[in-house]
Amino acid sequence: MNDIVLNVSNIGKHFGGLQALENVNLQIEAGKTHAIIGPNGAGKSTLLNVCVGRIKPDTGSVKFLGDNLTGRKPHEINQLGVARVFQTPEIFPELTLLRNVMVPAFAKREGAFKLNAFRKVDNEAEVRDEAEHILEDVGLKEQMNGLAGSLSRGDKRRLELAMCLIQHPKLLLLDEPTAGMSRHDTNRTIDLLRLIKERGMTKVIIEHDMHVVFSLADHISVLAQGQIIVEGSPDMVRGNARVQEAYLGGAHV
Repeated sequence: MNDIVLNVSNIGKHFGGLQALENVNLQIEAGKTHAIIGPNGAGKSTLLNVCVGRIKPDTGSVKFLGDNLTGRKPHEINQLGVARVFQTPEIFPELTLLRNVMVPAFAKREGAFKLNAFRKVDNEAEVRDEAEHILEDVGLKEQMNGLAGSLSRGDKRRLELAMCLIQHPKLLLLDEPTAGMSRHDTNRTIDLLRLIKERGMTKVIIEHDMHVVFSLADHISVLAQGQIIVEGSPDMVRGNARVQEAYLGGAHV
């Protein structure tokens, strides 16, 4: 059996009278791309928020490479090697693209995520060089000296991905990574995520676009009404009647 990078055990979460997650169990294998799909309101983003420490679960635990993440702060989880691309891009709009990618690298190396974005550090030339290479990988190098706030939504998402990649995470969590992108940009992102997979990075993807899911996923978990209803290979999930009903109202995936 492959090594387990992330082990989600019996996670439950209520918001008032709403059961957002109930007895959720997941095991994410090293080097794999694990997709989590489901209808709106299924609890997908809540689950990722639990994993990165933004939401504390009512029950259960999350372990990353054996370390218990439950109760830890987001920056502590990030320092352990977990990075996340958010549903709404979280960038520094007043900084250049290059500086956006450099800041999290400095923060990761110095052990604190809140860092003066304009402070000079000893290894700045090294970080700048790596940031330029990563911006080239994501297709944004030609724009690296422009302000991030002027980017399209799709480019902002690619910039945020670059900000994660420079941290060299052991686990990358992506919440709707192609939302707001054209089909051309979506396909470019698929190619980039395939490249990341070839380099051995473990990924969890939440995605509504089934073209993206079936292009990338090694394993799929289907979440509906806060519970995992089906999980397995893409071929198994594609033809499952419960998935057809819960996710697409009976239409073929």
